[in-house]
Amino acid sequence: MHKTSYDNSLQANKELGLVFLIGFMGCGKTTLGRKLASRLGYLFMDLDHIFEAQEGVTIGEYFSKYGEDAFRNLESEVLKTHKYPAHAIIATGGGLPCFFDNMDWMNAHGKTVYIKLSPKTLADRLQNEKDERPLLRERHGEALVQFIAEKLEEREPFYNKANIIANGLSLTAEKVEELLSFKATS
Repeated sequence: MHKTSYDNSLQANKELGLVFLIGFMGCGKTTLGRKLASRLGYLFMDLDHIFEAQEGVTIGEYFSKYGEDAFRNLESEVLKTHKYPAHAIIATGGGLPCFFDNMDWMNAHGKTVYIKLSPKTLADRLQNEKDERPLLRERHGEALVQFIAEKLEEREPFYNKANIIANGLSLTAEKVEELLSFKATS
């Protein structure tokens, strides 16, 4: 890369603002988000953690006590009313983009990156985390893959509204930075 392109890339990184990472649970939003934030010198935020800190309960507990509708309403409110710094990488819950106008709101207030993976890859990644994820607890093997495939089919019309759609296999913070820089300069 010659100096002018590199300088343009650095300038673009300073102007990224908010970057929302979206995708199905297990796609790597938190892990990749932390690495990307560190690389860019940005703050990393996880909306699930913000929700839990604000409410004083886990998402699972809130979901069990008040139901999905109440959870989705409050989740949307947290997204839209939280005071964000000028520059941050924000990991969202897997379902958040699919309710209300959340996806449009994120696109209007920052950049969105969909971390895309196949149902099989997601199932392999989630197999050992099922206890922490109530929707998956009772599903195993092919039933888990099928469940994820059905959920992805419902969610992809929303996920595909992202500014950037990135193949999650071997996705690195460096690659996301390149994609964001390219998008910012084009």
